[in-house]
Amino acid sequence: MHGTGIQSFGAYLPRLRLERAAIIEAMGWAAGLRAGKPQGARSYCAWDEDALTMAVEAARDCLSGHDRSGVASLVFASTTHPFADRCNAGVVAEALDLAQSLRTTDGAGHQRAGVSALLDALRNARIDGQQTLVVAADRRVAKAGSEQETRFGHGAAAARVGTGPDLAAEYVAEASLRADFVDHFRGAEAEYDYAYEERWIRDEGYLALMPRAIKTALGSIDARDVRHLLVQGPQRFATAVAKAATIRAEAVPADLHTECGDTGVAHPLLLLGAALEQAQGGELIVLAGFGQGCDVIVLRATGRAPAAGRGVSGSLAAGVANRDYVRFLANCGLVDVEWGMRAERDNRTAQPAAWRRHRDLTAFFGGQCRACGTVQFPLARACVNPQCRAFDTQDPVQLAEKHGRVKTFTEDWLAVTRSPPHVYGNVELEGGGNVFIEFTDVRPGEASVGLAVRFVFRIKDFDGVRGFRRYFWKATPVRN
Repeated sequence: MHGTGIQSFGAYLPRLRLERAAIIEAMGWAAGLRAGKPQGARSYCAWDEDALTMAVEAARDCLSGHDRSGVASLVFASTTHPFADRCNAGVVAEALDLAQSLRTTDGAGHQRAGVSALLDALRNARIDGQQTLVVAADRRVAKAGSEQETRFGHGAAAARVGTGPDLAAEYVAEASLRADFVDHFRGAEAEYDYAYEERWIRDEGYLALMPRAIKTALGSIDARDVRHLLVQGPQRFATAVAKAATIRAEAVPADLHTECGDTGVAHPLLLLGAALEQAQGGELIVLAGFGQGCDVIVLRATGRAPAAGRGVSGSLAAGVANRDYVRFLANCGLVDVEWGMRAERDNRTAQPAAWRRHRDLTAFFGGQCRACGTVQFPLARACVNPQCRAFDTQDPVQLAEKHGRVKTFTEDWLAVTRSPPHVYGNVELEGGGNVFIEFTDVRPGEASVGLAVRFVFRIKDFDGVRGFRRYFWKATPVRN
């Protein structure tokens, strides 16, 4: 009889990290900022990233080296889904080219949505044994000069849940408490969270609810046997919760605030991924999510590696700190930048055409000629190889997971882009074939012929008239 638990784990943090010192320098006169020396940097999305694109990247990391056909359902938890009325999880599943029979669900409404989704997935796996891909991502914005601006970060995490012998962590127990304790909220029409006083949140929220839920989940398990206590919230809150629950203080890890900030619904899962990267076989892990109640999951680490990809440690290491506060504001949509008359074009999406080619566009499928083996994008009736030119010999082939090298490129300083210059060019794919594509996360002068690239799922453009956004794949440099 195989156990139930986490089979693999993935993470994604945007490459951009804003040093908190830059926020203090720009907005230190504002009353909302705390006094004292700022530490570290916070992660933030590029202009073409959002919660959905981060979810795709975390899910790809989680599924790296694993068969995707076994995934039976996908849950995408976020409080910042880009669409209020569209299945955001469906777009993630489409980008991953998962089965059409897949169940897709959006989880939202509170900060423990990621932990709640993971708990539900573990419960379902115990019943039917099927795999669930749980993805959590948040791109929260805050008012300029606020304490939240320094505290928040953008990021995503993913866990593949199921049954079997090769688990990174095995389910042990759980508990939940319902409580409409409003520590913060954001109205349906509001842009920013409204938060209350920290000490009251700690004393009347965390310390009144979390220890009770943790003790219930542990049951007869000695709290002193817990080696990792992962609490959604600041480390000082977690330390207080550990004391109240009679768990050793050493079980509380760093909260990753210095490295990336609080990534919202993704954060407890990021803490879990970081713990699994270090945990020894047999160690107990308690994961506690907080937000209008508390969900607690008790897991036992097996000692197996949770990620074949970059994981949490790789995502943290990939960040590049900068002090460009105005660019940060622009990427977060907090300043209205004049992009010139060329930006006034209508970006309306032709939905019938997009649907007819949805697999090509969202999952990045091209064609491979059965006669000569040439790979091309987009898939067409005729082979582009001038020595072949065969008709109706194209088989679909996914290009998203391929790597390539830059064959030609252009740095265009006149074209409209929210991160000048607009870089695009021809990429020669590994195994043959070429695609003409945009580049992203490329600094001026960084592109070069022969540069190794991979593909990432990003925002293509915004339709400001209708409030729609299109997604497509872009090339980005392969970095260590």
